[in-house]
Amino acid sequence: MRITEFDYDLPEELIAQQPLDDRDASRMLILDRHNSTWTDSIFRAFAEQLRPED
Repeated sequence: MRITEFDYDLPEELIAQQPLDDRDASRMLILDRHNSTWTDSIFRAFAEQLRPED
């Protein structure tokens, strides 16, 4: 693996300049390592993702 594999175009206008007013509405990408799935979520739902073994 080479570091150049991580190069990608990220337009300046897509980079947050300040936090959201409603911070718990921030987006979050969740990886379930048990079944290798990705879920697009919001930080408000973070506690729902925790399991007893976490």
